[in-house]
Amino acid sequence: MSATAAVAPPLRHSRPSPLNPNVTATATTARPSSVNTRTHLANLDRLLVRPPPLPLPLPPYHKKTPADEPRVEVDAIPDDDRSGRGGLLNALNLSTFLPFTRKPAADEMSPRSLAHMQRLLTLSPRPSPRGSIAAEWRRYHGEGAWAGLVDPLDQNLRREVLRYGDFVQAAYAAFHSMPSSATHSHCQHRTLVLPDRSYRATRSLFATSSLSIPPWAQRQSAPKWLTQRSSFVGYVAVCDNEREVQRMGRRDIVVVLRGTATCPEWAENLRTGLVPVSDDGDVSPQQHAPKVAKGFLSLYKTAGDHVPSLSDAIVEEVRRLVEVYKGEELSVTVVGHSLGASLAVLAADELSACLAADAESKCTAADGHRPPPIAVVSFGGPKTGNRAFADRLRHERGVNVLRVVNAGDVVTRVPGLATPTTIAEGYVHAGGADLRLDSRDSPCLRPDAGPACCHDLEAYLHLLDGFAGSGRPFRADASRSVAGLLAFQRSNVKRAYLERARVLGFEPAAATASGSGDGQYGYLASPT
Repeated sequence: MSATAAVAPPLRHSRPSPLNPNVTATATTARPSSVNTRTHLANLDRLLVRPPPLPLPLPPYHKKTPADEPRVEVDAIPDDDRSGRGGLLNALNLSTFLPFTRKPAADEMSPRSLAHMQRLLTLSPRPSPRGSIAAEWRRYHGEGAWAGLVDPLDQNLRREVLRYGDFVQAAYAAFHSMPSSATHSHCQHRTLVLPDRSYRATRSLFATSSLSIPPWAQRQSAPKWLTQRSSFVGYVAVCDNEREVQRMGRRDIVVVLRGTATCPEWAENLRTGLVPVSDDGDVSPQQHAPKVAKGFLSLYKTAGDHVPSLSDAIVEEVRRLVEVYKGEELSVTVVGHSLGASLAVLAADELSACLAADAESKCTAADGHRPPPIAVVSFGGPKTGNRAFADRLRHERGVNVLRVVNAGDVVTRVPGLATPTTIAEGYVHAGGADLRLDSRDSPCLRPDAGPACCHDLEAYLHLLDGFAGSGRPFRADASRSVAGLLAFQRSNVKRAYLERARVLGFEPAAATASGSGDGQYGYLASPT
């Protein structure tokens, strides 16, 4: 083989990726997972502000004891420890039994590469530059079903969707830091910290299951919150920063909903029978009636002993905010992950009908008052209802759904069991646009990442930050912190990245108490 064939000429005017230095911003090569892991790491030396004077060998693994370190931290795991922290879904992770290529234990690292990896390990997100979307905000909010913005992915849309995903992470963190808090929905959850200070939380939301766990099925060693019927599930927030309102072209009201966390919520997930959901008691012909999953509707409509139903709380608070900011350009965005994505679809359906009715009752022929547009951003959401419901949501209600989907996420394919009901009517996804990701495109996730990782919200946001378009390599300037992946999906991160993190002295903060069936434990133990 000639030298010309062996060494490809470098691309000019290109910027190497911190996660995948072999791929440039202008390159259009195959999936990055096909590139050698050593090559992925070759440029990760650009990360430490203060690089080490000499190349560092990999220190031997040992578990810390209280004498070594008084703080509770999570160490890097050895090769044979692959239990992970993915909750119930990790029980399905067959990747631990599959062979995979391992990287040599030690590599030399240049100071520049170390400096850059230190930045990627920071707990603070590094948002992309904020471009004004005021002139086209309706398009970015779903008008036209995001046509021309999803694939290839528009950089402004990426930033907006990443922010909504971080809002859901904040809901997970707030729940797991105080899971038994279910006092009064008008009070803000005491541990809720929004990652974007342009928004202000105005109301906490609680979901209540119509099911209760019988005493004989409750384990004495299990925490009480695991079986409680009512739990903090999210919040309503509004953008109250005038500069951000000007940049976005409107004032955004956001409803944020987390995924499954408690046993009653898991039980509701299994109630997949289709039941009618209609307005004002209207009953459509049975074969054409909009129907949704019984368990999702139960969580959405059931009131608790001390809190209203999720339905009543959302409608009441959004109506209040619309009245507070009447006369302004407004939008309503409902965002959720997993179970929360289906609850978001139900909320958008009801909000659209209620706000349209309010606008009709208040408008005159002269003012031409219109209700604010409503959009849904769904991360890893299951199917919610039948085709009649999906058609009503999009064509009658005017709600578009941006579905962010990981190719390996099995949750996005359910409910889909072959029962007489589903065979006759069938579940379908709500209409809008699909933003399709793939864990195999990530340079730091293992290509055989298990179901827990494929459904993990932080993995979704990592993939979204690097997604440029179908068939394109991981984005050259992706800069989202990988600290969350190292903390909560260590068993699915390539071993070479774990080794590098240990060499750099990075040890992820301890995860909060387990309990989320969706494999989410919230943020790291640091302010968002």
